[in-house]
Amino acid sequence: MDRFLSIEAFVTVAKAESFAEAARQMRVSKSVITTRVQQLEDYVGGPLFHRNTRNVRLSEIGQAFFEECSDLVCKTDELVDQMRELKGTFTGQLKIHALPGFVLGHLAACLRDFQEQYREIVLDLFVNDAVVDPIKAGVDCSLQIFHPPSEDLIARKIFPVRRVFCASDDYIVRHSMPSGPRDLHEHRMGLYSGYPTRDRWIFHQGEEKIVLDLKPALRSNSVHLLKEYALEGAGIVCIPTLVASESVLRGDLRLVLPDWQLSSFWLSIVYPRSHRGGAKLKLFAEALQSRFAGEPPWDRALTENGLLPRTLID
Repeated sequence: MDRFLSIEAFVTVAKAESFAEAARQMRVSKSVITTRVQQLEDYVGGPLFHRNTRNVRLSEIGQAFFEECSDLVCKTDELVDQMRELKGTFTGQLKIHALPGFVLGHLAACLRDFQEQYREIVLDLFVNDAVVDPIKAGVDCSLQIFHPPSEDLIARKIFPVRRVFCASDDYIVRHSMPSGPRDLHEHRMGLYSGYPTRDRWIFHQGEEKIVLDLKPALRSNSVHLLKEYALEGAGIVCIPTLVASESVLRGDLRLVLPDWQLSSFWLSIVYPRSHRGGAKLKLFAEALQSRFAGEPPWDRALTENGLLPRTLID
């Protein structure tokens, strides 16, 4: 029995709460994970998990060993990173979860430059709109716009995520341009389903604030689909500037209610506290901040053309 591999399998199953998910994260078969955990259970003389058809949870023995085993795995990874850093080389895999709204159209150039500098680091990128706990998802970090779901996580802000309402000229010609937020009730709306405020929207103009409940004709977790919906002249959508900017600058979409602002979110790199010393993760976070910190390029293009105010609403 390789004790470290068995301990690593035990920790991964405990965090994922699933043997199948642990196997996916470690890129081995489920039977390999099962064997490694069983070998560790034989070694300690008792079951580490309670298993049934629906879930996997730590046994009393498993709970007693989990924290120290988790620290051992983290410290071993950090030690290997430090040894590579002393040699001036960085190798290994960095697992990242990211939102498609940011990844598509913006991240590839950053990944290219990062790997030109650190050629031995393999990036494993999972792209979807889910808000994940990096610990349970088995990734080193997550690029997301919502608060971390656990106190065991750190969020390092990268750039503000601003939102705008927009529509095609064709739609505006057929249905007219809203003159104020309340006019949106008369229009077909496409809205993102993942915002924590759901259908409640707060519009700001100077000291004035209007709170509305908007009922969309289309609700989606894909901001790219919402943009295409607007480009087809189907309705007015609210999407992040990082998705809308190019189409607005090209004239394919027009900003709706540009004098009214919505609050901004922040895209952050979220990672476990226990991994804050990881060399690869530190390098990747620094690369993101170097490229996107401050006013991101898609917002700068809009503000320089007078299409977006420079001030943010938090």
